[in-house]
Amino acid sequence: AKVASDMNKPNGQFVIPPEKVQEVVDKLPLEKIPGVGKVSLEKLHQAGFYLCEDIKNSDYRELLRQFGRQGASLWKRSHGIDDREVVVERERKSVGVERTFSQNISTYDECWQVIEEKLYPELEKRLERASPDKSIIKQGIKLKFADFQLTTIEHIHPQLELEDFKLLLKDILKRQNGREIRLLGLSVMLKPEEQARQLSFF
Repeated sequence: AKVASDMNKPNGQFVIPPEKVQEVVDKLPLEKIPGVGKVSLEKLHQAGFYLCEDIKNSDYRELLRQFGRQGASLWKRSHGIDDREVVVERERKSVGVERTFSQNISTYDECWQVIEEKLYPELEKRLERASPDKSIIKQGIKLKFADFQLTTIEHIHPQLELEDFKLLLKDILKRQNGREIRLLGLSVMLKPEEQARQLSFF
């Protein structure tokens, strides 16, 4: 995918039909292969290797002897073999909800009402979908004032708790300086999946 996207910059879209893959790979200069740097390329050229086809037609053991693991990796890639895991989707790292007001608000009570009745229930639902055990690293509040200045506050906490947002709200409103609030948001940072799985064993 990386090689194909480089073939059609700047938009990075280039479709290689399955029946043409090996043909395209064969004619690919070695400098186009991810991981082949300037020094490696010079050594490959000195040994007479310029295209993937040159590598493909070479003896695997000889490449391993001359270039070590990189030689073995290039031989596999030139034959369309790649043992690396395909990452389909990045792990989600945070969950958040926010609301922009049609009429600005300004008081603690107004903010807390929005948090308690609107934002927190929605955040709880989204967190449950993303992390069923509701494990988090920290939770926070975001405010945007009428002058469009944005400010955030957060603290470390292992579980989502409504009451913890009270102290955060009091602290972040100290930055208000008389300004009205046009946006209020809540967010949590998720615990890495592997870490959450390990902790669940105890």
